[in-house]
Amino acid sequence: MRRPMQTPAMNGPRFNEFIQSQKVRVIDHEGENLGVMYTREAIEQAAEHGLDLVEVSPNADPPVAKFLDVGKFKYEAQKKANLARKSQKTQEIKEIKMRPNIDDHDYDTKMKKVNDFIGEGDKVKITLRFRGRELSHGQLGMNLLKRVQDDVAEIAKIEAYPRMEGRQMLMVLAPK
Repeated sequence: MRRPMQTPAMNGPRFNEFIQSQKVRVIDHEGENLGVMYTREAIEQAAEHGLDLVEVSPNADPPVAKFLDVGKFKYEAQKKANLARKSQKTQEIKEIKMRPNIDDHDYDTKMKKVNDFIGEGDKVKITLRFRGRELSHGQLGMNLLKRVQDDVAEIAKIEAYPRMEGRQMLMVLAPK
């Protein structure tokens, strides 16, 4: 037993005989509105110009169709999607590790990197690792993170306030 014929799965806009509505609002190849007409009649007019009838706004009432070259239309849409994907910036989380009794020069070097990361639009996770007896001096870590917070106040906001996780204290900064 044969299966009944089905329309193939469409990727992209419907065109010509795949347009399902009886009537469509037609726009010709020069952008002129020709008004509402029967789909079959519109397909014939498009064929006279050597073009296809392409549904550009299927959710309108009645749907809007345009005289276009389908292959060219799909190609342009694909190029536009690729360009949008290429220009998209993903936000990463960069990590800076410090110790509670960090020296001034080391601190300045780390802060320079924090400023660079935030300038590039990335989030920065600052990790303070405690060793041995440093763990009993949690206020040193809090003071250091407060200093970091004050130094980046004009370019970044705090996304996750300082918290202890085992032997380390974490804080996350995000660009303003």
